[in-house]
Amino acid sequence: MPIESVGNPASIMANPGYRNAIETTPAQAGNSFSTWLNDAVGNLNETRAASDVKTEAMARGEDVDLHQVMIAGQKASIALETTVEVRNKAIEAYQEIMRMQV
Repeated sequence: MPIESVGNPASIMANPGYRNAIETTPAQAGNSFSTWLNDAVGNLNETRAASDVKTEAMARGEDVDLHQVMIAGQKASIALETTVEVRNKAIEAYQEIMRMQV
């Protein structure tokens, strides 16, 4: 995924789609976050499954490069750690909101 540079903020705000992105309802934002979270968990499962396949192939003695197995394992590990940290931050934010006095 390429990283694009940020241009002039005025040109971003002049984009008609920019106002639509800002003016979302809480329900739309919740659905968007839910969709993103489900996709992230699905991607985590795919990464873990790919790591398992390569590890099992190596254990069976198939022609698999050790560095590919290690890279797949590290990708799965990092994806899991990231998911756990996002979960922890979401729980922390929820707890902070619940502590707010209305």
